Amino acid sequence: MVSDKPLLSVRNLKVHFDAGRDRDGIKQTVHAVDGLDFDIRPGTTFGIVGESGSGKSTTAQAIMRLVPITEGTITLKDQPLSQLSGKELRAIRQHLQMIFQDPYSSLNPRKRAGKIVQEPMDLLDVGEPSGRPERVAELFSRVGLRPEQQLLFPHQFSGGQRQRIGVARALATHPELLVCDEPVSALDVAIQAQILNLLRELQAEFGLTYLFISHDLGVVQYLCDDIAVMYLGKIVEQGDRVSLFTKPLHPYTRALISAVPSADTRNRDQNDRIRLQGDPPSPLNPPEGCRFSGRCPFTDEHCKTVSPSLKKTSKSHKVACHKVDENGEILYEGQKQKEKLTCVS
Repeated sequence: MVSDKPLLSVRNLKVHFDAGRDRDGIKQTVHAVDGLDFDIRPGTTFGIVGESGSGKSTTAQAIMRLVPITEGTITLKDQPLSQLSGKELRAIRQHLQMIFQDPYSSLNPRKRAGKIVQEPMDLLDVGEPSGRPERVAELFSRVGLRPEQQLLFPHQFSGGQRQRIGVARALATHPELLVCDEPVSALDVAIQAQILNLLRELQAEFGLTYLFISHDLGVVQYLCDDIAVMYLGKIVEQGDRVSLFTKPLHPYTRALISAVPSADTRNRDQNDRIRLQGDPPSPLNPPEGCRFSGRCPFTDEHCKTVSPSLKKTSKSHKVACHKVDENGEILYEGQKQKEKLTCVS
């Protein structure tokens, strides 16, 4: 049974980067992540989805403490992860590990595969040194690699095999939380399915908790229990998998879901396929009000000037939209503004 007490809690997380000065000498700041709140329950998968540049990967890196945190708190169990440094931060890294997006650049090309998997145990002093080679052999077997492949270098593996090495390396320290930053986006579709199935099997076997970053809604729907939709550094909608995909509330979420490719064209209304116009605003100068207002077909002056808060519409669903009330009623559906949407024929 999944516990309601979160394994990871994120509150008001902000990550801003100094972008130098413009031509007038005014200091510029990139608002990559701008006030996130979410919890991840133990043994579940929490997905973050959105377009490129929405802040998904920066969120993952902030949780791993790979980029400086501007403001906010991150708590792993009872440990204030956002406040740790030095030896304390090093010690807690045993409990959270990361699977990177690119299996070609995330492995040291000068080290053999077995040493790559063993390295986290050596660096964090996990287990007895004499027992580490046996642990490596177990992990190779568990992720679908042969024991003799420990002696090979990364360039001697396929992309899918390299990602399996990355998974084995992440598991080496017996972590509780795995941060998966688009771990299948660089792989062929058939290999993606193999890695996703492996992640599900490992989660069931070891009771792992995942933070899963992706731009692919199909992957997120398959793997995740709870999902947050990000747009320009903020969460615009959050809910469990069933409610998010059966009744998306935010116009941006509905546009993303309508764009998911489907092999079944018979039951798909072509008029429901929505392509958003324009590009997201620059994170250097985000809009004053709703950050989606410049691309939303239902925006008004209130949307442009007042930033919507992330409000609850049910026990497991939240949305940041002025056009959705506290009961989850979509107020913009009656507006005749469909001409502002470009429907794909």
